[in-house]
Amino acid sequence: MKPPGPRIRLVVPGNVRHNSGGNVYNAALARELAAAGAEVETCPLDGGWPVGSAGDRRRLAAVLRAPAGGEDQAGDKAGEEIVLVDGLLACGAPDALERAAAAGRPVWILLHMPLDQHPELERRALHAAAGVICTSSSAAAGIRARHGFDRAKVALPGTDPAPLAAGSRPPHLIAAAALLPNKDQSLLIAALARLAGLPWTASLPGSDTADPGYAARLRDTVERLGLRHRITVPGELRGAALESEWAAADLSLLVSRAEAYGLVVTESLARGIPVVVREGTGAVEALAAGGVRAGAVEALAGGETAPVPGTAVALAADPAPLADVLRRWLTDPALQARWRDAAVAARDRLPGWDATARTVLAILGADVPDGRPGRVHSAGGQAVGE
Repeated sequence: MKPPGPRIRLVVPGNVRHNSGGNVYNAALARELAAAGAEVETCPLDGGWPVGSAGDRRRLAAVLRAPAGGEDQAGDKAGEEIVLVDGLLACGAPDALERAAAAGRPVWILLHMPLDQHPELERRALHAAAGVICTSSSAAAGIRARHGFDRAKVALPGTDPAPLAAGSRPPHLIAAAALLPNKDQSLLIAALARLAGLPWTASLPGSDTADPGYAARLRDTVERLGLRHRITVPGELRGAALESEWAAADLSLLVSRAEAYGLVVTESLARGIPVVVREGTGAVEALAAGGVRAGAVEALAGGETAPVPGTAVALAADPAPLADVLRRWLTDPALQARWRDAAVAARDRLPGWDATARTVLAILGADVPDGRPGRVHSAGGQAVGE
């Protein structure tokens, strides 16, 4: 008889309801940990995260100290469970981690993006944790630079297989990201406005509920510039509607001002779609995920011709550099073919989410029995995935 797999409690933010990279990572990790044989309990916790109210932090502390399954049992069973909490909750609530450690319930942090606004809270949380798993090298480098914290391990995101995009004529550009100022869709629209004389269409699918004011301003700008027949801002798409957008795309863009990784980059490469990212962000690491060294991502201004599925552009507030890159791509069929070929070649080299789960289990020191399926539970104990 095979031994039971490790019990892992994954505590995630319940207040982020759009399709964020962190949400995608957490759900895929839970699924693949269970496929590897772990017993996974996913606990969404509402609150004003990061930091939250005093009541939010008390509820987090109670969840972190509670035994598995809500049972009042502090002995061996509680010790067998590994608690892994999303950094969006943990890094703003060090008291909760300190109390859990004092109660003999050490907690691991799963850090998607550093908490720049509250460095002292983040520093305390990192040192109170049993360990820290970062979901990108840039996140690990960020906490090392700010806090001298060099004990973080990295478990890069995986990618789900996807059909090859057919593309469109004229070329169709996609910028799939929540409509938020950090994602800087306003800069992209300004760049596209400079290219009105060239044939193209563009779509900016993403949640418009996190910052409705910014989303409204984007739509107003598209209307004011006379581009509503060229640029669509449809809000968050799922299922067949989103797949239709991906299938039509020839080039993907992620020009966020800050990005720890950028799952949309590898989601694009999985479909053979090249990507333009902002230089100096973690999206450069994602662009290299298809087997290209991050340092080899071509600098367009330097005329490099390395087989990279896109490019990284140095951007500030001026849309001109982005417009220049897009103009060159739109008017250079050889460049389009080179980027496309590199993106198609990258598809088979992208790591899957099973690799992410294996890395996390190794970091946690959690042994799983070979071939034993686990289960994913909701906070209430109902199985939501097998």
